[in-house]
Amino acid sequence: MNMDIAILVIVSVIGIFTAITIITRIFGLRTFAKMSSFDFASTIAVGSILASIIINKDQNILKGILALFCIIGFQTLFSFLVRKSDWFKKLLTNKPQLLMKDGEIFYDNLKNCNLALSDLMGKLREANVHKLSEVQAVVFESTGDISVLHSANKNDVDSIILGDVKEYKK
Repeated sequence: MNMDIAILVIVSVIGIFTAITIITRIFGLRTFAKMSSFDFASTIAVGSILASIIINKDQNILKGILALFCIIGFQTLFSFLVRKSDWFKKLLTNKPQLLMKDGEIFYDNLKNCNLALSDLMGKLREANVHKLSEVQAVVFESTGDISVLHSANKNDVDSIILGDVKEYKK
């Protein structure tokens, strides 16, 4: 690698990371939070742009910064619309799915979420569940994460915690 290319890579990295820091300060920390599938897609797009600008010597840094600004700006607009409009939220976001409630496994919901029983059991082990009867609820979140609510005391789960979760219909 010659010195010109090395200097170009260093300048690109400094420029892009400075731009990312400024953009994150403008649009907030949610910029890189994995709150929804749209946030995840934005994060992947940002990573792709960063890689192409840093690695591709022919890529224009200003063009890359503009692309980052547009993606993160659109993500912020999308998040705002989802918070302000129930119609927009229903149209473009996934609703969390209930996989278990009060120790009962909802096999149809596992299938609908493209999950195997072994995936669920792995998450229960990860959450240190010893008995299915300890599980109050397992939720497949809109981000793809799986949340496990459990207690040996069988405490009731506050309704607000499961308020946005799609109920299982037998």
